[in-house]
Amino acid sequence: MRLSQLMTGIDGNWSDIEIKGITCDSRRVEEGWLFVCIAGNARDGHDYAPAAAEKGAAVILTQRDTGVAGQYILPDTRAVWPVICANWFDHPAKKIKLIGFTGTNGKTTSTFLMKHLLEQIGKKVGLIGTICNMIGDEELPSGHTTPDAYELQELLAKMVAASCEYAVMELSSHALDQGRAAGLHFEAGVFTNLTQDHLDYHLTMEKYMAAKKRLFRQCRLGVFNADDPWTPQMMDGLTIPTVTYSLGNDAATYTARNVRCRADGVDFELLTLGTIGRVRLGIPGAFSVYNAMGVAACALALGIPFDAVVSALSKAKGVKGRVEIVPTDRPYTIVIDYAHTPDGLENVCKTLKEGCKGRLIVLFGCGGDRDRGKRPQMGAIAAAYGDVTVVTSDNPRSEEPTAIIQDIVAGIPAGTRYHTEPDRAAAIAWALKNAQPDDTVLLAGKGHETYQVLKDETIHMDEREIIAAVLAQG
Repeated sequence: MRLSQLMTGIDGNWSDIEIKGITCDSRRVEEGWLFVCIAGNARDGHDYAPAAAEKGAAVILTQRDTGVAGQYILPDTRAVWPVICANWFDHPAKKIKLIGFTGTNGKTTSTFLMKHLLEQIGKKVGLIGTICNMIGDEELPSGHTTPDAYELQELLAKMVAASCEYAVMELSSHALDQGRAAGLHFEAGVFTNLTQDHLDYHLTMEKYMAAKKRLFRQCRLGVFNADDPWTPQMMDGLTIPTVTYSLGNDAATYTARNVRCRADGVDFELLTLGTIGRVRLGIPGAFSVYNAMGVAACALALGIPFDAVVSALSKAKGVKGRVEIVPTDRPYTIVIDYAHTPDGLENVCKTLKEGCKGRLIVLFGCGGDRDRGKRPQMGAIAAAYGDVTVVTSDNPRSEEPTAIIQDIVAGIPAGTRYHTEPDRAAAIAWALKNAQPDDTVLLAGKGHETYQVLKDETIHMDEREIIAAVLAQG
């Protein structure tokens, strides 16, 4: 592709030199490529401009003079990178209908539900999210909730080539703040909720909210959880049409009534404009109704028939790592869930406590190099709902696991009994060996993840394999 064509929409005096590839990672540069220098939190791409030039980069885009040949200095290289990527892949987002989900909790389950619903009405759908990326039934690995602009455009291009009509996406606050989805136009954006998370990055809840809100400046339609206290600020100043959903508030556009929890799911009635439909959702927990309602509200607002929405939701099943019941032959229940925020942990603990015949054993940890403020909060929540609390590691990263555990334990009320074990596999073994008939053992925090991030390495860790190994020992 000619440089002048590649830089369409970006001011500058561009030559017609042929560009063979594009990247913002100097390790990938090859002869004749374009390299974009982007300053990140940990590394600055400008420091790698000489290395890119030595590898044969034909053009280097920078924000300052790097002293290399072929450089163009621009005001904001991060802002132009998504534009370049869209040009490189011939704007696939213009050839597919995008639906975006943002919020602290519920994004993953909601995107899978939305994909399922659209497929039930005969659409071919792509999915971009935390657990995996999908093109129809084909599953691809996922490195981030929302990928880098290059990978994102590449995925969308593959979806278009595979005749997908829709792409359903999770939009993280980091991705929105960093402009990874800049330039995309969404048919609809859905806001699930906002609770404390990622304050190590955003610093304040207001900045965290502002990052999420960016999605709706790229949407034709906004769908909002009317029961979330941050919704008024999320909706304030928007000029797009909006709809809301709620559990019980008749002022919302769409309302859920008569929520009845089952061990393997939840039933509720979906109400709108004098129409009522009974949904039998195959995902446990009252909080699952919020995910289903967000999807229902989005689908209905996009013109999908009411009966089709009710029917599709009633056929939906759970998602890996989200209130996932692990099959065993033991007289107790083991549940794996991704809950890694105070709100997420409280939701899953409350759900399991309501249906637990015996004790609730809560095992969890908190990630290192992340928001420390939520650690004591999660300790207090686990102690409040759990009959037995096991505090262990999540992804400790560069922090000492014992130091993270101390922060968690600080929130556990004095006199409360708890067990600490930094080795997560050993902690799981302890929990299972101490489980009694009718108990429920919750393994929270890892969910779908099959790895653990330590100080110097990332190791394989699949809790399902650990469970099998422990149970095989008798």
